[in-house]
Amino acid sequence: MTEQAAAPPVLAPVRGKDRIDVLDALRGFAILGIFYMNLPAMAGPVSAAMGNIRAMGWSPADQSAWLAMQTILEGTQRGMLEMLFGAGLMVTFAKAMTPDGPVAVADLYIRRNLWLLAFGLINIFLLLWPGDILHVYALCALALFPFRKLRVRWLLVIGLLFGTVQFAGSAFQYVSRTEMQATHATAVEKQTKGAKLTAEETKVVKEWQEKVDRINGKEPTMQKLDKDEARARSGSFGDYAGFWISTYILFVGKGSLLGGVIEAFGTMLIGIALWKLRFIQGGRTAREYLVVMVLAYGFGLIARYVGGLERMTFQPGPKTIWMTAEYARIAVSIGHVALINWLMQQGLGRKLLWPLLAAGQMAFTLYLMQQAIGLHFLYSPLGLHLPTAPGWAYLFWLASAVILFQLVLANLWMRWFQSGPLEWVWRSLAYCRKQPFRRLPTAG
Repeated sequence: MTEQAAAPPVLAPVRGKDRIDVLDALRGFAILGIFYMNLPAMAGPVSAAMGNIRAMGWSPADQSAWLAMQTILEGTQRGMLEMLFGAGLMVTFAKAMTPDGPVAVADLYIRRNLWLLAFGLINIFLLLWPGDILHVYALCALALFPFRKLRVRWLLVIGLLFGTVQFAGSAFQYVSRTEMQATHATAVEKQTKGAKLTAEETKVVKEWQEKVDRINGKEPTMQKLDKDEARARSGSFGDYAGFWISTYILFVGKGSLLGGVIEAFGTMLIGIALWKLRFIQGGRTAREYLVVMVLAYGFGLIARYVGGLERMTFQPGPKTIWMTAEYARIAVSIGHVALINWLMQQGLGRKLLWPLLAAGQMAFTLYLMQQAIGLHFLYSPLGLHLPTAPGWAYLFWLASAVILFQLVLANLWMRWFQSGPLEWVWRSLAYCRKQPFRRLPTAG
């Protein structure tokens, strides 16, 4: 008896009716919203985006804008994209879920993410964006594939491990800082009375002042960064490009790449879990989405709002956000996922969110376009060369204008084309064959 060889799988991008609308809506919301977080660094000063928040401007409107973005958006758009990346693995490569899944699927997956890594490096060294997420996601993806078969319980345990370690370490820091604050208060009181300080109290007073200086942007590294940035923005394009590349190297040296990979990998595992629970792709009831939304927002938004108020004291006292930061980021990200899923199940909500679908279908193009607009068109010596931004509120409205432009552009583009231009390039490279580009007229 002869054995008939199984036909090789036909691998192709997910298109048309096979696409899941709610995933496109989530991706569109996340990729557009991330510009609110990235524009402040592009506009400068970079030190404001790295902690010296008053360097951007600190009027009452700026304070409100900063606190709102920190509470609702900071890290959560990135969190949603990380979850969607994990869910996307399950969507695109379902054929690899069986024990004898085709090798071609894994081959495509690796090739696709190696190209993503290449695009990320282009974004860093040609478009000059040190905050690129593409190379981080590509590095995570190369290790993510074997985790696709884990049970939900283990996906969540491993996915929350980063937040758990952060909570435990920060709890010790919180206790230590509380003791330091008490010692500092005692030392200040003794100094007021002219009493002599102990050696420990003298040490604490010095360390406390160093922390205050760091919060106020007087740390030597940040002061040098400010000087280098001012020189680069007023100089040639070569100076401008050199500053951004050196800033990326500075970030890597401070551990941002390693931290970003660890954070993203854990959140991607949560994304896989949400897919298996049928949560991220619209498979739960409206009531379930409402319950999750209330619980996730109830914890996450409150924790982040309190954390924002703690930072606005500009004092080095203990802060609860040290412990809750990652848990709260994930919670608000899940809250956003629940909200959009719930709205997509409502008639009016679906109509309101419908424009986001086009943005989600060309999210890769829109993301790189944001760097071209922010870093080059608006602030580069070769572009409009706008001065450093006058405040957080101003940047909020500037980002809103760019986002609206991108939303309109995406909906116009997707009328005539099957994918965004960079999506087409990426898919053609990944599949090693030219992909359809123009949208064919509907028959009938």
